[in-house]
Amino acid sequence: MTGQAVEREVGRRRLRKEDARLITGQTNWTDNIQVAGLLHLAILRSPMAHARVTRVDVSPALEYPGVVAAFCGADLAEGLGSLPCAWPVTEDIVLPDHPPVAVDEVRYAGDPVAVVVARDRYAAADALEAIEVDYDPLPPVLDLEAALAEGAPLVHTGKGTNRCYTWPLATGESFAAVRDRAEVTLERRYHQQRLIPNAMEPRAVVVTPIAASGEYTVYSATQIPHILRIMLSTVTGIPEHKLRVIAPDVGGGFGSKLQVYGEEALALAVARKLGRPVKWTESRSEGALATHHGRGMIQDVEVAATREGKVLGLKVGLLADMGAYLMLVTPGIPILGAFMYPAIYKMDAYEFTCTGVFTTRTPTDAYRGAGRPEATFAIERTMDELAAELGLDPLELRRRNWIRHDEFPYTSIAGLTYDSGNYEAATDKALALFGYDDLRAEQRGRNERGDPVRLGIGVSTYTEMCGLAPSRVLRDLRYGAGGWEAASIRMLPTGKVEVVTGTSPHGQGHETCWSQIAADVLGVPFEDVEVVHGDTRAAPQGMDTYGSRSLAVGGEAVHRAARTVVEKARKVAAHLLEASEQDLEFSDGVFSVKGSPEARRTIQEIAFETFTNHDLPDGLEPTINAEHVVDPENFSYPHGTHLCAVEVDTETGRTLIRSYVCVDDVGRVVNPMIVEGQVHGGLAQGIAQALYEEAVYDDDGNLVSGTLADYLVPSAADLPDFVTDRTETPAASNALGVKGVGEAGTIASTPAVVNAVVDALRPLGVRDVRMPCSPHRVWQAIQEARSGTAGGTGGTGPARSGQSGRAARSGEPGQHGQPGEEGSA
Repeated sequence: MTGQAVEREVGRRRLRKEDARLITGQTNWTDNIQVAGLLHLAILRSPMAHARVTRVDVSPALEYPGVVAAFCGADLAEGLGSLPCAWPVTEDIVLPDHPPVAVDEVRYAGDPVAVVVARDRYAAADALEAIEVDYDPLPPVLDLEAALAEGAPLVHTGKGTNRCYTWPLATGESFAAVRDRAEVTLERRYHQQRLIPNAMEPRAVVVTPIAASGEYTVYSATQIPHILRIMLSTVTGIPEHKLRVIAPDVGGGFGSKLQVYGEEALALAVARKLGRPVKWTESRSEGALATHHGRGMIQDVEVAATREGKVLGLKVGLLADMGAYLMLVTPGIPILGAFMYPAIYKMDAYEFTCTGVFTTRTPTDAYRGAGRPEATFAIERTMDELAAELGLDPLELRRRNWIRHDEFPYTSIAGLTYDSGNYEAATDKALALFGYDDLRAEQRGRNERGDPVRLGIGVSTYTEMCGLAPSRVLRDLRYGAGGWEAASIRMLPTGKVEVVTGTSPHGQGHETCWSQIAADVLGVPFEDVEVVHGDTRAAPQGMDTYGSRSLAVGGEAVHRAARTVVEKARKVAAHLLEASEQDLEFSDGVFSVKGSPEARRTIQEIAFETFTNHDLPDGLEPTINAEHVVDPENFSYPHGTHLCAVEVDTETGRTLIRSYVCVDDVGRVVNPMIVEGQVHGGLAQGIAQALYEEAVYDDDGNLVSGTLADYLVPSAADLPDFVTDRTETPAASNALGVKGVGEAGTIASTPAVVNAVVDALRPLGVRDVRMPCSPHRVWQAIQEARSGTAGGTGGTGPARSGQSGRAARSGEPGQHGQPGEEGSA
């Protein structure tokens, strides 16, 4: 504690503190937890998408060895309320009850109907086979448009409609007026297929009761321990102060663990009923059915422009698949994207309407990017289509419409104020790394000689709103909570530091980055900082982790709390050094008196002397600990340019990514290694949507891609080497200048890849390929374009032709793919 000069931590490439224990197995996943007397849950799930439950007999399961109890929905209904939806986006939204275990009706394949409790998980699973259930089948509801038609079968009969809500937004001029004066209009329809999250660690929950005090500790593989605690109290009636929620090490989430699941409520209810600790861990196939899905929507987009390529207006209509029930934030996910369809472009009119639709499929909710990838895909695909219509290079069209760097801060047509950015710089750097002109020349040569392997170049210039926080904005969107975040700094007497954060990581590297932030402000060694998180007793305040908010909001809270520690320490240092506060300088963790450098104290020495001192002045508390709660005034807005080159074999439909370059601007970078890792992971998930992944249902509503043999998650062998780089325009919305990076790669990469595929095939007459662009769909699009049957849309049905120079709208597909088709991807 001698006050040696400390190297700046923010911006330094640091190996993650977390990795040593994670990669050596010295960690504590929820499923690792063992306690005395532990019982195991197994859940019987409906094999039908929609049916009345006329009889459930769990008694035969009780005859199986090791079985302790078995319950149907009626057995558990008392004292177990409906699962929560915290985002009722409109006043007249339809909010059906959502029982953790179905009682009278099942509404998707995978809906729980009974629970077995046994001494080990295998005995519990075996006993499920003995439970007798009688079902009266009802029609499945799968097609979003058909679900809204008069006389359609209803998912929730008592509600009288499959329409969940309609949410409109219109800004600027009237779109109809802008369209009337436009020289060119285009209409396109895009499909966002359902995605299954597949985090590395499956969901799991352990509940341990303390009978004497009525307290319960809930361990869950969750992103949201604080929110989960509040909601479990609401669902079960157990007082919140009697619940402690702990998120141990969590192996990935991507939004799928931003949820209050029925299994968590069930485990708590069973532990209360039996007075015994219980555990539930999902299998992979169970997770495919029961973990909420991502995406799932139809996007109708219309753009109006001049012949010179100036975008005048944009109109977006969404049909969003809610699935069978509204989970925690299901209705709000498409609304998050509402503000991002205009992206980085200037225009005079914007009109948006989203209709949420109930179907008899697994509920949807947040998945990496949550609404913003869908928006970016639609606008970036549309910009490429407009460029083709006008005969412009896709990048040139974007340049004619994007916000220039000297126009920031800029309020978009959707009403968001972008605080900083430089799209030109990011694009110029990406082009230099990519070799854009050379690739275009190679592409022309291949096309001219009729090469069967075509080269395509895809562009995606994106921005996103992240740092999900401003409470006033969330209020206006009818979100059920604020967007603040809390942190506290505890300076221990020995000079070590504990950072307590309300954010709860599931792989992002909070322990490392928060240590770097605190070490810089306090001037202490990185190794002397410990980060405490994920436990509602140890870190009682927090709004948890999602929406790329951890660093921009949670990290900012750490930064401000640390600055408060310094100011409190200044008062103690002034007393110890017999100087005024104004005469003290603070640098590299040392307070010194101006002009008398030998009069000095390190902040770590002050922590000890505060603990031992007996004569602090009246009114000066004997602690330099501090806490801070941050509620930012604005979102943060990362941006960047992603460029993708693909080779498409026109004879087989196979697509190979030849090169991928991205230059992102995520503001000030705390740890470049973590940023690069986040970008790589995001790219993998975005490319997976473009080329590989889709949750496919058959006509009866059965999930036919419910195993990893049928649902194609790409491995490293399926992905290219990525060339990544950065520009840096600090955010103005926080003192750190950070913007967030966790979702950027996923948001930008999907349209870059699909634009590249379509660009390769456009000379053959292909205008669209529906995601995922599997070999089958690519090949089919080529055949349709050659025969002139469907406008080359990848087997999605006939196109609707426009008039008066208006381009055609792409196909009118059904809502569920053909079984087996995606397995060839």
